[in-house]
Amino acid sequence: MLENKMTYNIMKIMKDPITGKITKVLLLNGLSAILEVKELDQAFKMAKIFNQNTDSGWRYEVRGNGSIIRK
Repeated sequence: MLENKMTYNIMKIMKDPITGKITKVLLLNGLSAILEVKELDQAFKMAKIFNQNTDSGWRYEVRGNGSIIRK
Protein backbone atom coordinates (compact mmCIF):
# COMPACT_ATOMS: atom_id res chain seq x y z
CA MET A 1 0.00 0.00 0.00
CA LEU A 2 1.37 3.41 -0.98
CA GLU A 3 1.42 6.13 1.65
CA ASN A 4 0.14 9.54 0.53
CA LYS A 5 2.78 11.84 2.02
CA MET A 6 2.04 15.55 2.07
CA THR A 7 4.43 18.02 0.49
CA TYR A 8 4.88 21.67 1.41
CA ASN A 9 5.19 24.84 -0.63
CA ILE A 10 6.70 28.26 0.00
CA MET A 11 4.39 31.21 -0.61
CA LYS A 12 5.71 34.71 -1.27
CA ILE A 13 3.40 37.44 0.02
CA MET A 14 3.82 40.86 -1.57
CA LYS A 15 2.10 44.10 -0.60
CA ASP A 16 2.06 47.04 -3.00
CA PRO A 17 3.25 50.06 -0.99
CA ILE A 18 1.02 52.46 -2.92
CA THR A 19 -2.28 50.58 -3.23
CA GLY A 20 -1.91 48.17 -0.30
CA LYS A 21 -2.98 45.32 -2.60
CA ILE A 22 -1.65 41.93 -1.45
CA THR A 23 -0.48 39.38 -4.00
CA LYS A 24 0.42 35.79 -3.06
CA VAL A 25 2.65 33.68 -5.30
CA LEU A 26 3.84 30.09 -4.93
CA LEU A 27 7.58 29.68 -5.55
CA LEU A 28 8.59 27.57 -8.51
CA ASN A 29 11.37 25.03 -8.93
CA GLY A 30 13.91 25.26 -11.74
CA LEU A 31 11.51 23.53 -14.15
CA SER A 32 8.66 26.09 -13.86
CA ALA A 33 6.58 23.78 -11.65
CA ILE A 34 5.44 24.63 -8.13
CA LEU A 35 8.24 23.93 -5.66
CA GLU A 36 7.39 20.96 -3.43
CA VAL A 37 9.36 20.36 -0.24
CA LYS A 38 8.97 16.90 1.32
CA GLU A 39 9.94 17.75 4.92
CA LEU A 40 8.14 20.40 6.98
CA ASP A 41 11.31 21.35 8.87
CA GLN A 42 13.12 21.95 5.59
CA ALA A 43 10.27 24.13 4.31
CA PHE A 44 10.42 26.23 7.50
CA LYS A 45 14.21 26.58 7.14
CA MET A 46 13.84 27.75 3.55
CA ALA A 47 11.14 30.29 4.44
CA LYS A 48 13.30 31.58 7.31
CA ILE A 49 16.28 32.08 4.99
CA PHE A 50 14.12 33.86 2.41
CA ASN A 51 12.63 36.14 5.10
CA GLN A 52 16.09 36.99 6.47
CA ASN A 53 17.43 37.82 3.02
CA THR A 54 14.54 39.73 1.47
CA ASP A 55 15.52 43.21 0.33
CA SER A 56 12.05 44.14 -0.89
CA GLY A 57 10.10 43.48 2.30
CA TRP A 58 8.17 40.52 0.92
CA ARG A 59 7.23 37.76 3.38
CA TYR A 60 7.56 34.04 2.86
CA GLU A 61 5.33 31.44 4.53
CA VAL A 62 4.99 27.68 4.43
CA ARG A 63 1.84 26.19 2.92
CA GLY A 64 0.66 22.62 3.29
CA ASN A 65 -2.58 21.04 2.17
CA GLY A 66 -3.79 24.41 0.84
CA SER A 67 -3.37 26.33 4.12
CA ILE A 68 -0.61 28.43 5.67
CA ILE A 69 1.22 26.52 8.41
CA ARG A 70 2.44 28.46 11.44
CA LYS A 71 5.44 27.16 13.34
